Amino acid sequence: MSETTAPVASGPSAPASAARGRRARIALRTVQVLLALFYGIASALPKLIANSYAVDSFERIGWGSTGMYVIGALELVGGVALLVPMLQSVAAVALSALMVGAFIVQLTVFDGENAATPLILIVPLVLIAWARRDSIKDLLNLVRRRV
Repeated sequence: MSETTAPVASGPSAPASAARGRRARIALRTVQVLLALFYGIASALPKLIANSYAVDSFERIGWGSTGMYVIGALELVGGVALLVPMLQSVAAVALSALMVGAFIVQLTVFDGENAATPLILIVPLVLIAWARRDSIKDLLNLVRRRV
């Protein structure tokens, strides 16, 4: 079922239930948009324009500019994919995996300085991945039809 279709509820609480479902879908979509903006602007952009803070951080990690550009590109693509209905769940899973890596790097290289940030970001990403899990089925069906 896509995010634009919902089962029709019946019974005395049907209007209230439908309204709650609509509000939940709007709230989840809002979180997706905010995360997409965060990953695209606050996280990927500094890496892709080689902001001095990002350059210094990646030099400290030992990944250099190549690692910085790769991570920036992955974050940008993931952020955009959060807005594509068929890719949203896969994007949330991929960005969650990226955040697990960021957490490990924060702990090992930066002595846990900002280790909470990736953990905080994982929470809404996991929620999106679970709530939009039907989009994975749609994506798999599309890939099977193309093969």
